[in-house]
Amino acid sequence: MIRRTSKLLVATSLALAMVALPTTAQAQEEADTAQLSAQDLVAAMQPGWNLGNTLDAMCCSEGADETAWGNPRVDSTFFTDIKAEGFESVRIPVSWGNHTGPAPDYTIDPAVMARVQEIVDMALDADLYVMINIHHDSWQWVKDMPTRHDEVMAQYNSTWTQIASTFRDYPQELMFESINEQGFEGSSGTEEDHRHMAELNSSFFDIVRTSGGDNTDRLLVLPTLHTGADPVHMDALAAEIEALDDPMLAATTHNYSFWPFSVNVAGYTTYNEEVQTMLVENFQSQVDTFVSKGVPVIIGEYSLLDNYDNKVERGEYLKFFEHFGYLARTTGITTMWWDNGTHFDRYKREWRDQEQFDYISTAWTTRSATASSDLVFVDASDKVTDKSVTLNLNGLEFKDLRFGNSTLKPGPDYTLEGTTLTLKAKLLKRILGDRGVGTTSQLNVRFSDGMPWKLNVISSEDPVIEGATGTTDSVLIPAAFNGDRLATMESVYADGSGAGYHSWTAFPEFWDDFKPDYENGTIELTKRYLNSITDGSPVSLTFHFWSGKTLQYTVTRDGSTVTGVL
Repeated sequence: MIRRTSKLLVATSLALAMVALPTTAQAQEEADTAQLSAQDLVAAMQPGWNLGNTLDAMCCSEGADETAWGNPRVDSTFFTDIKAEGFESVRIPVSWGNHTGPAPDYTIDPAVMARVQEIVDMALDADLYVMINIHHDSWQWVKDMPTRHDEVMAQYNSTWTQIASTFRDYPQELMFESINEQGFEGSSGTEEDHRHMAELNSSFFDIVRTSGGDNTDRLLVLPTLHTGADPVHMDALAAEIEALDDPMLAATTHNYSFWPFSVNVAGYTTYNEEVQTMLVENFQSQVDTFVSKGVPVIIGEYSLLDNYDNKVERGEYLKFFEHFGYLARTTGITTMWWDNGTHFDRYKREWRDQEQFDYISTAWTTRSATASSDLVFVDASDKVTDKSVTLNLNGLEFKDLRFGNSTLKPGPDYTLEGTTLTLKAKLLKRILGDRGVGTTSQLNVRFSDGMPWKLNVISSEDPVIEGATGTTDSVLIPAAFNGDRLATMESVYADGSGAGYHSWTAFPEFWDDFKPDYENGTIELTKRYLNSITDGSPVSLTFHFWSGKTLQYTVTRDGSTVTGVL
């Protein structure tokens, strides 16, 4: 690689050029030795994005390359497109183990190292900050550190020695992260886990710092145990960072929200006040533990968990992303969106869900208002009545309400009292036309700034389900949703205890335990759920719908046969 001049140094040179100096040569000399602090460098990385399922896709089978999990090879224009979407940094997870030779040298395949280097060069040339790491190796072989300590450390140290040597002369825009989401098997508990984590981070630090070149003051990013934000893990990392006594260190954690909300289990169907408070406390604890003490924080991965767009109601997950972006902006914590190809279509070079990205990118600069729901149900056959939602203004002001290109009129079409927006019956009848079951229409609530909030007005009737028979592999309950949508399912035995895979709760996990099929008119009880209920003990189900309607059902397992009745 021909070493690029750091864009940070270029910026410094320009600044120095504006100051009276004896000679141009002196200005250039001072510029060449200038360096941003860790805090300024991390701030400049906001916002960030992950090249997930690419160089970490090499982890899981011999000969696997970056296309193994369905994404195309990175080309010279890819990072330019990412930069154009507003991102300032990219995290490039790399899994090395399957392309590493045997002990004692643990030599990384030169072709793999060259490809990693090529991709890093592409990202830097696109004017992005770049972070590389050791990724899925964490659960492939580093996890065995408690039982194979010397072998694991030998391979880990060799891997970082080779990475540090390869990239020793790269500019400040490249940074290293020691490892990803590290946990351990066979340890005696958290205290031992923290010792192993500290040893990995310390060894990584020593290897990079003594490797020379620009590695002597490169930003090094240290994760907590599991890369979690639990106070006990953050406190342990804070102690490590204090002991290392190096100004060019950053802490990193991950955030996939409160797990029950992220996967819709235990009745957490909405981004309610409890879940919001947890996110606020999560950010504040990182500020208190690290940022307030001069240690910048990078949330190296954030999102909701896989398949959340099927599990979590759309308006509720948009609220999470909006709030997350606001907290990142107001706390000064840098965030890197996890994307394994789910969000940015790397073939078409476009967002699979443009509106979701618009919420995320808008939060980089301002807030967006939301509402208590994005669903408004209107009875398809009974008398239409006014419907109300509560606006979450988030510091903004209501601007207007629109239907298509028409601005609706306060009074005859809607009223706003405080934060209560009431849609008048005449408006609802007009926009739903013949009010056929399942007819939908959309209103846009616009505010003084940020994204408009979409209200999906739906003509519906009471849902209906029927009896069904199946096996423990699957039961398909016939369902006429009649425009309604399933929010959650309650599942209890006669004594009131939870029935299902997660027996600690009465509300099983959406999609993994039960799933609606609106097109084909069924609610499936899945193999996982059915095999977890007690043979011969009837289970009372309550299906909760977003309209507020509920339906009762009973399921009984008899060996491998399952029967459901009203």
